[in-house]
Amino acid sequence: MFVDRRQELDFLNNLLTRSHPGPAQLVLIYGRRRVGKSELLMQWATQNAAQNGLPFTYWEAVKETATQQRARLFAKLLNVPVSAAPVYRSWPELWDAAAPLLQAKRQILILDELPYAAEADSAMLSSLQYAWDQHFQKSELVIVLCGSQMRVMETLFSRQSPLFGRMTSQWRLEPLPFSSLAEFFPKWNADARVATYAMLGGIPAYLNWLDPGMDLIGNIRQVILNPGSMFLAEPAFLMYDEVREPSSYLAILKAIGGGAHTLTEISEKSFIPTTSVNFYLNTLQELHLVERRLPVTQTKAARGRSKSGRYHLSDPYFRFYFQFLEPFLSTSPFDTEQVVEAVRRNLRAFVGVTAFEDLCRQWVLAQARAGQLPFLPDSIGSHWSSKVQVDVAAINWKTHDILLGECKWGADRVDRQVARELIENKGPLVLKDLPEKSEAWRVHYALFARSGFTPAAVAEMQKVQGSLVDLQQIDAVLGR
Repeated sequence: MFVDRRQELDFLNNLLTRSHPGPAQLVLIYGRRRVGKSELLMQWATQNAAQNGLPFTYWEAVKETATQQRARLFAKLLNVPVSAAPVYRSWPELWDAAAPLLQAKRQILILDELPYAAEADSAMLSSLQYAWDQHFQKSELVIVLCGSQMRVMETLFSRQSPLFGRMTSQWRLEPLPFSSLAEFFPKWNADARVATYAMLGGIPAYLNWLDPGMDLIGNIRQVILNPGSMFLAEPAFLMYDEVREPSSYLAILKAIGGGAHTLTEISEKSFIPTTSVNFYLNTLQELHLVERRLPVTQTKAARGRSKSGRYHLSDPYFRFYFQFLEPFLSTSPFDTEQVVEAVRRNLRAFVGVTAFEDLCRQWVLAQARAGQLPFLPDSIGSHWSSKVQVDVAAINWKTHDILLGECKWGADRVDRQVARELIENKGPLVLKDLPEKSEAWRVHYALFARSGFTPAAVAEMQKVQGSLVDLQQIDAVLGR
């Protein structure tokens, strides 16, 4: 099922109309595994073939010898079986032979999972540089390089890469937005879609694996927890594909997923020395699986030397897996109903501190872009210190405006006490944490609630002209 990606398709289609630096294009498309890179490229290429008659060749490298890879690529170019394709001893030989086929007319060449080809033959990338410089730079060929190994793909930008300076465009493919879940699950209500977003994020493959004909708990029981399910093997599979010491990385991910957020806590829970933990965390951040969060209320100068950073799993499924599934996987036999019961008990709190808070911040960003906030934030995040924690914070350092918001994913309506706590206690404490005097700041308040607000809470917020945002409003802005 292909969903959304309108912006990405526009980007790719624009490549076909460019005349500068020339009609030839060398483009990098990268992103984490399962995010939908190959599906996007095939959708784009087949659409242009059907609508504009533009030919394309799609080749995906697999883990085999370089000779086998070259044979399969040339077979694709000739549209013949691999057994009928010529065999080339080196990549430069292949590109010299392929040049007449690719230079003759406007066409697309997609080289997918490029890191596997580079791993099989370290000369592959330099030969591609040679082919671009000698054959294709002055042609009308559009070459798209694609891959899932994030660190390898991002090194193609570095000065050490043979392709440095040759790329004409690049695009990092992100997970789908929350709005896309309505297309995957058209009959699910907003509550179920937010819970699913908390568990799986916007990874198209994961969303496709679920059955829209069942409810969420049914999917957890029959799809996610099904013996042999890809969901159960996914974290280990991804780590074995990306790093050489997967067990150490998995231990750190498990520690963070279990509630360790500082270097000391992560070291203690993973049984890895603090000096080594830093190295692993840096790699996990490069893979976009872990992020270091800082209070948004810290100045740019303070953020550079801050020691208050907290490490969090940035991938929603990894958060769900390490909190709900991994603790039970070591038991034999695996008790499905025990996991389902744990999910039933704790999912509400999990959704509240992950997806719902994130969607509330996204709502603030969307409203700011639409000109619906009283100021334009420089940054949006949250605030914490030894004295106070606030779920949503947006700040403009020049105008001295700050928005503070609390998020509640409970089944009951938010009452006046929550509003008073935010306005009378948390607000003043946040102002004390800011570098300028509190009198310099204009404070704006917001409450976000799944189930709405009591009349007393509404009255309390009206006194300070605060915003009251329920799930229906969030879904109207972000969910459709």
